[in-house]
Amino acid sequence: MSTRRPPFAWIRLPLVSVALLIGCSQKLSLENYDKLKIGQSYDEVKQIIGEPVQCDELLGVRSCRWGDDSRGILAAFLAGKVVMLSANGLR
Repeated sequence: MSTRRPPFAWIRLPLVSVALLIGCSQKLSLENYDKLKIGQSYDEVKQIIGEPVQCDELLGVRSCRWGDDSRGILAAFLAGKVVMLSANGLR
């Protein structure tokens, strides 16, 4: 038996990916960055700007990045709390 795919089934994944990226980029705004505060928990930050693209940990400091080098937010967490925030290219 062969399974038959609906026409244009191959385009679904790219469309879903683009939709997710657009949704993430809407959270990367100057307005949302202004909601971030020193002392907030990692979960509070995620509620405001979503899942990070990348997190690294060194010597107990967790550094997370949202967005990319041209437009994004960086946050450093110590003991699960924000100790440093920076942003670039936000509107």
